Amino acid sequence: SGRTVVSIPCGPTALAVKEAAWGLARYAAIAQDNGLVPIVEPEILLDGDHGIERTLEVAEKVWSEVFFYLAENNVLFEGILLKPSMVTPGAEHKEKASPEAIAKNTLTMLRRRVPPAVPGIMFLSGGQSELEATMNLNAMNQSANPWHVSFSYARALQNSVLKTWQGQPENIEAAQKALLVRAKANSLAQLGSYTGEGESDEAKKGMFQKGYTY
Repeated sequence: SGRTVVSIPCGPTALAVKEAAWGLARYAAIAQDNGLVPIVEPEILLDGDHGIERTLEVAEKVWSEVFFYLAENNVLFEGILLKPSMVTPGAEHKEKASPEAIAKNTLTMLRRRVPPAVPGIMFLSGGQSELEATMNLNAMNQSANPWHVSFSYARALQNSVLKTWQGQPENIEAAQKALLVRAKANSLAQLGSYTGEGESDEAKKGMFQKGYTY
């Protein structure tokens, strides 16, 4: 995966957006030249107290530049996967957005910027709670989309699993069951069939960390 990050509180400047888009496009072209499917990942960080409208504005700018430079580099759109962040308010915004509002804004951005030739969109969770990430994905799959809309979560698949396991051999079976719960929930969400019933309190805990880095 080619990943770059964009910070809304830091601007982002036109130069930062262009640099991010160009780097992703070059990575994608090199990957395809070597027979690989590139996963294009410009992550718009959750950091900030801005509203969802500001995230939508920045996301549209970033994706327009990404697709412009992908085309400039002769990247075959049918041979890439996208790994975007969802369009949400900043993590420190005074009001949380509903799954329906996040789905509406995210799909608006994707429809305006992502050609139907792209086969799949695999969302990152970006510090949302496990439950939020699954509910938002489910909301996006309540009607047909021109691309397959699915997930490529790290923290939102692993958090409750790692807390269950705690590195102890005797917890392995329980941790495997916890992973199966999260995998099943997100599998249903990418079909639009997830209900949220029976979720643990752990799954509802947010995972946002200010200035989080891998």
